[in-house]
Amino acid sequence: MNATNDQYQGNLQYAVDIVLCIDATGSMFPVLDNVKSSALQFHDRLNDVMAKKGKAISQLRLKTIAFRDFGDDPASAIEQTDFLRLPDQAKDFEQFVHGIDAGGGGDIPESGLEALALAINSPWETGLDRRRHVIVMFTDAPAHPLGTVGASAQTYPTNIPRSIDDLFEQWGYARSQTAVMEQSAKRLVLFAPDQEPWKDPISEEWDLTLHFESKAGEGLEEFEMDEIIETIANSL
Repeated sequence: MNATNDQYQGNLQYAVDIVLCIDATGSMFPVLDNVKSSALQFHDRLNDVMAKKGKAISQLRLKTIAFRDFGDDPASAIEQTDFLRLPDQAKDFEQFVHGIDAGGGGDIPESGLEALALAINSPWETGLDRRRHVIVMFTDAPAHPLGTVGASAQTYPTNIPRSIDDLFEQWGYARSQTAVMEQSAKRLVLFAPDQEPWKDPISEEWDLTLHFESKAGEGLEEFEMDEIIETIANSL
């Protein structure tokens, strides 16, 4: 156990898994570099905020899913990592993040729901005592309905639900029998426009979800990474 965790021994400690779903289409170019550079400081900055709250993260794993549009270029529609343990695998995380380039996207809606479905079905930590499983969505666009645009492409994931209702069943709810996520551990944080599906149905109907509205087509210029880190820390 490191010095930070020793300092808070006796207080609540957390095994935290975070999946960052990042829109990597052309409209995100103005802010993607800021998201990328901030992401590389993610571990230290989150630890600092948590420390101020008197909490310690005993294990932090981060998974990144960069998404574009299966209808525009199926080959580059999804790029993702496995869960990487930070800080031990920070160089792997850094290499992936630096390799994300904003481009493409085709029409206005993107493949954000496919990214969300992949995130929900991640191999979440199950073995430690206290867990938090957080999905963070960064996008300035609405999303294509699941199983429609690009669904016949060879690169389209085979295990993606074919409707938003099926995805909701995977997200789950109290006493759900179909959820793939742990009810007490899960959180969803949306930095997304006030459009379908982010506003309705997700932020209005899904539990344990926070929605911070971004301006459609204008990246995420209204959000500072400090605000994003604070929001994530408050969900832990």
